Amino acid sequence: MTSTRLVSLLGLGFGDCGKGLFTDYLCRRWGAHTVVRFNGGAQAGHNVVLPDGRHHTFAQFGAGSFVAGTVTLLAFPVIVHPTALLVEDAYLRRAGVDDALRRILIDGRCRVTTPFHQAAGRMREFQRGAQAHGSCGVGVGETAGHGIDHPEQIVHYADLVQPAVALAKLELMRRTLRAGFSERCAEPANQDAYGAELAVLDDAGMASRWLDQVAQLTRQVPPASRAQVSERLHLPGCVLFEGAQGVLLDEWRGFHPHTTWSSIHPASVQAVAADAGQHGRIEHLGILRAYMTRHGNGPLPTHDARLDHLPEPHNGSDGWQGRFRRGHPDALLLRYALQAAGPLDGLLVSHLDVFRRESNLGWCTGYEVDDAADDLCTRDPASGRIDAILPGAAHDLAHQERLGHLLARATPHYAGEPVADAAAFVAQLEALAGLPILFGSHGPTHKHVVEQ
Repeated sequence: MTSTRLVSLLGLGFGDCGKGLFTDYLCRRWGAHTVVRFNGGAQAGHNVVLPDGRHHTFAQFGAGSFVAGTVTLLAFPVIVHPTALLVEDAYLRRAGVDDALRRILIDGRCRVTTPFHQAAGRMREFQRGAQAHGSCGVGVGETAGHGIDHPEQIVHYADLVQPAVALAKLELMRRTLRAGFSERCAEPANQDAYGAELAVLDDAGMASRWLDQVAQLTRQVPPASRAQVSERLHLPGCVLFEGAQGVLLDEWRGFHPHTTWSSIHPASVQAVAADAGQHGRIEHLGILRAYMTRHGNGPLPTHDARLDHLPEPHNGSDGWQGRFRRGHPDALLLRYALQAAGPLDGLLVSHLDVFRRESNLGWCTGYEVDDAADDLCTRDPASGRIDAILPGAAHDLAHQERLGHLLARATPHYAGEPVADAAAFVAQLEALAGLPILFGSHGPTHKHVVEQ
């Protein structure tokens, strides 16, 4: 009997590492029949470019959707944004994929992002002003947080086929969220935008209109049962678990508060598989860029404005996420990410073509910070520089926030000469990580991926 091969793809940075590219490539190479989204929600942005020039930024559909027959599974506890999924389907149709909704399963237990969550999340960021945590503006964090505080109000995907149930929850949710906001924004400069979102929470007819829109989705994609999810994950062949964001943004392992309400970890993959009764071995592969990147606020020790010339056709500096920054490779953050992620089976590296145009990328091997506490880091005895940062105990957000403050103050130290070329980078990366580099990309499409 043919067995099921289970493989997870986990970002090791702050996102934007190439998960879309490698998901597309491995669906083709290994004939994956299913791509499972197991964490996060509609805030993902996984870019796939085809050799013929077509492009799509995958938010909720799996990034294998350009491959005929490949099914997307939105597994619990993914947070689903129904109307955004309809919009994404329309964009995929323009890109030549006209059957995406016929190739998706949505677990009925998935939580649902609503217009009220989206508005409330944006308003909180407006209130924070310059101290904004960083947001994609689609309401994922607000949905997760609201579910912790008011679990009885959360709409699950299965509720959407019972309009009376969903409407009652939505109205209670709207009133609860509205009670938490005043008429005025704490940051006067954001008052107009804040007021526009507040109007959503004041709109008593919004829930009913939104449910009418959502019905377009549930008619085509009814909620999947746990048994259907289990059947899909036991089919012979390859199943890819496509992670969203990256471990340096993990809700518990990232640098609070500049994180995502999502867990990017092998344990999250294993929990989804086990919930479906699938206990086969899972291969866990880490993905990273050849250089560091980050959207918006939060620490990036090796940020270098001189790298702004590196092309970034699908990540702008406008919109909710804020400025897109680039930095040199960072050995300390790499080792931290590997420690946070736990044992991996190998690495995938994107953007190796950077070395054809940028000859001054160098490895950061230490930080200079005068007043770092011993529980946050270790130091090289000879130089006194920080040579490792240390994660805190499980769910210790105070420790993770202190780590973020340390990284924000860090001055990077670069050892040796700049990286000579892609081959030298791969050799250095393998030595640092102690893991094999399985595949590397030297361009934007699956045709540019090579086995290392």
